[in-house]
Amino acid sequence: MGLNKDGKIYIAGHTGLVGSALWRELQRQGYTNLVGKTRDELDLMNTQAVNLFFENERPEFVFLAAAKVGGILANSKYPVDFLQDNLKIQLNIIEAAHKYGIKKLLFLGSSCIYPKYAPQPMKEEYLLNGALEPTNEWYAIAKIAGLKLCQAYRRQYGCNFISVMPTNLYGINDNYHPSDSHVLPAMIRRFYEAKESGAESATCWGTGTPRREFLYVDDLANACLFLMNNYDDEQIINIGCGYDITIKELSEIVVDVIGYNGKINWDTSKPDGTPRKLLDCSRIFSMGWRPKYDLKTGIRLAYEDFLKRYKTGSFEKGRF
Repeated sequence: MGLNKDGKIYIAGHTGLVGSALWRELQRQGYTNLVGKTRDELDLMNTQAVNLFFENERPEFVFLAAAKVGGILANSKYPVDFLQDNLKIQLNIIEAAHKYGIKKLLFLGSSCIYPKYAPQPMKEEYLLNGALEPTNEWYAIAKIAGLKLCQAYRRQYGCNFISVMPTNLYGINDNYHPSDSHVLPAMIRRFYEAKESGAESATCWGTGTPRREFLYVDDLANACLFLMNNYDDEQIINIGCGYDITIKELSEIVVDVIGYNGKINWDTSKPDGTPRKLLDCSRIFSMGWRPKYDLKTGIRLAYEDFLKRYKTGSFEKGRF
């Protein structure tokens, strides 16, 4: 079962990195009956409020992109928030989707659900075959619970709920908080501010040796819409670009895009996280989907968006 052009589609988390990309992609492909609510308009951790929303709006399709997210530092500082808040959001929306007869739901997971030392590239069947990376296990456990809940509703009630596992994402509308952001947006902000201040050097966490895969968020949105129209399986499905680079190599690309000429220092007292995270995307590739944006092009687009938001003062510099 796929989407209808006139069907009402609810995007949970439509103002975030993934949700806003989904909104753009759906509009680009001619879907106009879209529903989104800000945090002030709808508290997704409030069961009664979520049920009232579904009762009043009666969406037919749901993209569950709402989540509390952050990097290594944020996960370490707020383990209760990352576990509890994400569990509440997922339970409320997935339960309401069943209760109000949603035709299809897509749940956004994360590649951090896979074991820390999973064979590379990581196949979908490696889930739960080993210990998680301790620096983000709270978020990972919540996401695993979400995808398992989707599978449970499918098995017990026949709900058409699917789960996708994207790799590391970046792009328009990313989070650039100085301590709570992921590695790529953190680098964009750090090197930009170093360039603007004339700093001779900038410091990055860890050794720079871990390998990571990065996907421009508009490619993810395109893949999600592709899967909503072409995939109806219980098995989770990976979404990535199919190749990875070291964090050091990533820093060199970001520096080149920004035009920062200073030295990069590596603070090896800080954690590296998982040594390598590369998804095996052979399943979605075999279905005919491929990403459109190469890494350098995607970083340029992300940097352009960063500059617009930073220079126009459309947010507080410490809270975006």
